Amino acid sequence: MTETTTTTALPLTGVVVVNLSRLVSGNILTHVLADLGATVIKVESPRKGDELRAWQRDGVSTYWLTYSRNKESVELDLRSPEGMSNLHELIRKADILVENFRPGTLERMGLTADCLQSLSPRLVTVRISGWGQTGMFANKGGFGSLIEAMSGFASMNGFADRPPVLPPFAMADNVAGLYGAVLALATLHEQRSASEPRVREIDLSLFEPLFSVLGPQAAEFALTGKVVPRSGSRSPTHAPRNVFKTMDERWVALSAGMEGTLARLFDGIGHPEALSDPRFATHEARLENIEALDDMIQNYVGALTLNQALDFFAERDITAGPVCDIADLLHHPYVIERELLVDQPTPDGRSIPVHAAPFKIDGVRPSIRRPAPSLGQDNSTWFTKK
Repeated sequence: MTETTTTTALPLTGVVVVNLSRLVSGNILTHVLADLGATVIKVESPRKGDELRAWQRDGVSTYWLTYSRNKESVELDLRSPEGMSNLHELIRKADILVENFRPGTLERMGLTADCLQSLSPRLVTVRISGWGQTGMFANKGGFGSLIEAMSGFASMNGFADRPPVLPPFAMADNVAGLYGAVLALATLHEQRSASEPRVREIDLSLFEPLFSVLGPQAAEFALTGKVVPRSGSRSPTHAPRNVFKTMDERWVALSAGMEGTLARLFDGIGHPEALSDPRFATHEARLENIEALDDMIQNYVGALTLNQALDFFAERDITAGPVCDIADLLHHPYVIERELLVDQPTPDGRSIPVHAAPFKIDGVRPSIRRPAPSLGQDNSTWFTKK
């Protein structure tokens, strides 16, 4: 089990967040805030709840259990006067409001800037959408797969002779959620010292955060006029950097772009002269002769087992490590030592591991204070009537 800490030790204790969002991006954003101690109230539609509950494996809503721990759930029919009245009651108590409706939906619900100002004068509103609140795509559906394709990510992911590859997880939503948490907290900090209270609105698209983390593609294209082709596990900026297969059918990831590391690598694999070889003497030369360089390394690694390869690299202080899957990680000494997984109960009485808070504060990892809530579990806490 992970280490525990008291609620009062957490930096966001006392901050109230109302989460109107559905699926991934807003739930990731509020997941971060909840782990930091905020009171996160998840507003869910009657009977069905958040669509994230339907993402199940073996009858368990694994995504819900993972990303809704430390949160509360209220069940509200926002199409009814009573439901909207209860939502107004929540917003009056809120410091942060998170939503991911299509642009304009919040206003059609009557939650205009003036309305929000009257309910909570210093409210921070995070408005997540696929493409932003304005612009030509504002009303276009914006699921993460579209953003991962259009942002440039898929075009640079995979191998040059194969189709572009979309990520196997909600990358755009996760990146936007993490950006959103930082933006919400920065704006909240500003709000608390502002002389004049006013509602602040954060316009957060899924597209822009992902576009921003893909590196200096625009600058490099402007300089060269070339689109960098997909390169698989290789890097377009330095070599060697790839995965190499061991004799026992495992894989080792290696990154040895720094001169000192490269010298130790060449010496270890029996080719100390390679560092002065014109094909490998500079970053540019190594990239131009990447096939020969990778073949040299693969020939050596391919004659070793995974454990032998890892020992070889460790002894020479070469940056390399195994390619792990979750079956490896569940029992990996690093994961166990750092207490990165914690058991959580399922509604049917089982117990499953989920990731712990991915940070420590003063050497202490925040605990999971409460498991993911059942639908409407906290209505009685926040309203006089269910």
